[in-house]
Amino acid sequence: MNRLAGRVALVTGGLRGIGQATVERLLHEGASVMVADLEESPAEAVGPNTSYVRLDVGDEGQWQNAVATVQARFGRLDILVANAGIGGTGPIREISLDDWHRTMRVNLDGVFLAIKHCADLLAQSGRDHRGGASIINISSIMGLVALPGAGPYNASKGGVRLLTKSTALEFAASKLPIRVNSVHPGFVETPLLMATSDADALAFYTAGTPMGRMAHPSEIASAVAFLASDDASFMTGSELVVDGGWTAQ
Repeated sequence: MNRLAGRVALVTGGLRGIGQATVERLLHEGASVMVADLEESPAEAVGPNTSYVRLDVGDEGQWQNAVATVQARFGRLDILVANAGIGGTGPIREISLDDWHRTMRVNLDGVFLAIKHCADLLAQSGRDHRGGASIINISSIMGLVALPGAGPYNASKGGVRLLTKSTALEFAASKLPIRVNSVHPGFVETPLLMATSDADALAFYTAGTPMGRMAHPSEIASAVAFLASDDASFMTGSELVVDGGWTAQ
């Protein structure tokens, strides 16, 4: 499969879970990938078609460095996958303002900074493709429906959803060749979720999903690859839900 041959992607949170699966799928589709995450210099992220940049997505200066690193290494950027995220749960009356800000800084500020600093490089490359360049923001079903005790996470992922739509309309009105869409996974068997969920929580996620299981990260990566490709050339401002039926109930 070579839908993305010759294209360059930047994937945040690319060392684990959905991010890692996305890197693997984009490589399989023929893209070159700049992996971005918090570790200093992981050897597994560097290969013939991959490079690595350390990136705290809530730090604007680090975003400027990351974009410069992409340009120096590859000379272009065609695909941005804003995947990095953290949790944010607890009773609303007990959540500290610092914890609230921490969730927003990664989950929402990080997406804003990604779009802001990557847009010019994406626009330059987007003119080479029928479908333009592609921004894929990883939101969540929690950006569509609420669960009790998940206020910060719900708010941050809902913000990603509407930031995606607003940016899509802005870029289309400005004739920038960049499509902007969001992906909304349900519950996914990521290392983080499996390590932080007890047996009751895992049973709740499975039982509440009409398909009777959680997703594998590769199933989310498949949706990302579709949106990155010209197969999705007429899609912008869309929300692609990959949740095993959770939000259909």
